[in-house]
Amino acid sequence: MEWFLLVLSGLFSGVIGALVGLGGGVILVPAVLFLGTTLDLIPNITPQSVVGLSVVMMIFIGLSSTLSYMKSKTVDFRSGFIFFIGSIPGTILGAWVNKGLDLPSFNLYFGILLVVLSILLLVRKYLKPVQWFVNHGKQRTFEDGENTYVYGFPIWFAVSLTFVIGFASGLFGIGGGSMIVPAMILLFLFPPHVAVGTSMFMVFLSSIVNSATHISLGNVPWLYTIPVIPAAYIGAKIGAKLNKKLNSETLVTALRIVLLLLGIRSIIDGLF
Repeated sequence: MEWFLLVLSGLFSGVIGALVGLGGGVILVPAVLFLGTTLDLIPNITPQSVVGLSVVMMIFIGLSSTLSYMKSKTVDFRSGFIFFIGSIPGTILGAWVNKGLDLPSFNLYFGILLVVLSILLLVRKYLKPVQWFVNHGKQRTFEDGENTYVYGFPIWFAVSLTFVIGFASGLFGIGGGSMIVPAMILLFLFPPHVAVGTSMFMVFLSSIVNSATHISLGNVPWLYTIPVIPAAYIGAKIGAKLNKKLNSETLVTALRIVLLLLGIRSIIDGLF
């Protein structure tokens, strides 16, 4: 039963992660915590094993998504590498800090993060893009056949931002896309589809470093990780295809509500 539910969780994480550029960890981590603590289907669940499972899964979500978005030419590899460079030290630091978290503390802090992310998704469409970062950074252009987009960013700011995002990724096992995509759209004026594609490329690269760190720390429960990997890979393929056909705003609306409820529940679990 637990394997079947893990496969479903991995599939859903892959679809949602690739569709809106979240990476999938914000879906899988609460799901595994629920299976392990509430349903008691995964014995000896710890914050370390949950994060270890999630970051390995995100390698395959990131790879599957990147390959799909490469075909539609919506991956800015140069920007993705810059974001990746900034995330490396943050990811490693986050993984090491994760060692000292017990389950109640993890639930509390992770719940707070989910609430913040849900609010960020909620207010994103009401915020006006900031032109300053494009004007003071290296500019790039993207043409989709109908429109020409000009976007860009100062490298120092992008590296600093992705260090913080990498730290959260290493600490909580999330992909970082839930934080970098709004920043890319609002601060750097990325076209939405390019933001999602580039985000998944960064998720793929940073998850390799993240996984290597957690594997070296012995945090990966391979028995439960193996069934999640193919499901997440297939789910990411589906999500990337849907991204080209659907207006993802409807999904984001539902997702922000789900994240808010999951965050509140996680905070309650952490406090009580």
